[in-house]
Amino acid sequence: MKSTTFTLLTLLTYAVISLNSAADHNTPEALEARIAPVGNLNVVASGGETGVAETATAIAAAPAQDGKSVYDGSCTVCHAIGIAGAPKTGDVAAWEARMAKGMAVLVANAINGFQGEVGIMLPKGGNPALSDAEVEAAVIYMVEQLP
Repeated sequence: MKSTTFTLLTLLTYAVISLNSAADHNTPEALEARIAPVGNLNVVASGGETGVAETATAIAAAPAQDGKSVYDGSCTVCHAIGIAGAPKTGDVAAWEARMAKGMAVLVANAINGFQGEVGIMLPKGGNPALSDAEVEAAVIYMVEQLP
């Protein structure tokens, strides 16, 4: 009986000690210490000033592909032969009225899609994986192909 009592008393003592350490372990301060960041990332702009938001915005806005690559991979399907009323690349007459509206309109229509009297432009040329900057680069590339 003494052995059983001693064993129960020992287990009870360990349980109380465990509960006390668990209680200390679950304080708000202990929790904050466990989930605190292990470090910080500091991006420095070329002028020496910290500019995390500006750098992140510039990276997000920069096209991953250049205009020719986007054109070759997505735009040439329609614009090489004029499918669905797409103005053919290099065809001045087909681009004239569109160019008169300005580059901002051309880019917005290419990004958002457009249905005109002659044809249809799917948003991002039907490739939603393209970023807005990549679509803009492709539009600029196509306009640069005009003689």
